[in-house]
Amino acid sequence: MEKAFSECKKRCLNKCDISKKGNVDEDIVHLVSLLNSCEEYFTTSSCSGRITVIDTALENCGVQKKNLVWLYVSHTKCKFDDVVSALARSCGSAVLKFEPFVLHVQCRTQEDARLMLSAAVQSGFRNSGLTLGKTGKIILAVRCTHSLEVPLSHQGNLLVSHEYIDFLIGIANQKMEANLRLIERFYQSIQTTVIKKSTQKLQNKEDTNQSVVSEQRQEL
Repeated sequence: MEKAFSECKKRCLNKCDISKKGNVDEDIVHLVSLLNSCEEYFTTSSCSGRITVIDTALENCGVQKKNLVWLYVSHTKCKFDDVVSALARSCGSAVLKFEPFVLHVQCRTQEDARLMLSAAVQSGFRNSGLTLGKTGKIILAVRCTHSLEVPLSHQGNLLVSHEYIDFLIGIANQKMEANLRLIERFYQSIQTTVIKKSTQKLQNKEDTNQSVVSEQRQEL
């Protein structure tokens, strides 16, 4: 199992990023790097959080994903003009969405997974959970429920006023700020609990190995 985890981690970290963005979001690079530096964990997918305007895929009016068109995507706070400009390109039913941080982490053991899950929940990601695969794979999903989804247009026609759009943008930006604070809290929690215990575990293992070697020498 130890060897299988290490090989799986090596393959995952060496393969190309096939996400639409193509790389790790800037606001979580430090977090992803920290997790991947640990022997017990590696990340399989992540998103720092995003504000989007998504439309139904009527005609070719944007970048399509399945039956949807992404009119606007931002991993930082958004601006009124950018959202209004995106809505002007709507061909169907447009929706403004805020999707919070999500992270999937493969863990070496159930003990390691429970430790990371505790850090996630205590940091505010209370919707986090574990998935145990039939082959022994342990995946932790770090997530919360601070989302937002509001319909703004139908058949290309705007349903709300610009004042209301500005109001919604304010709410979405507040959620983005709160989301980034939770990410930083999670990062600090990993440093003070998970990394500390991981280091202690490694030190105990080294002490045990040195003790065994010393006993063998005494026997000789």
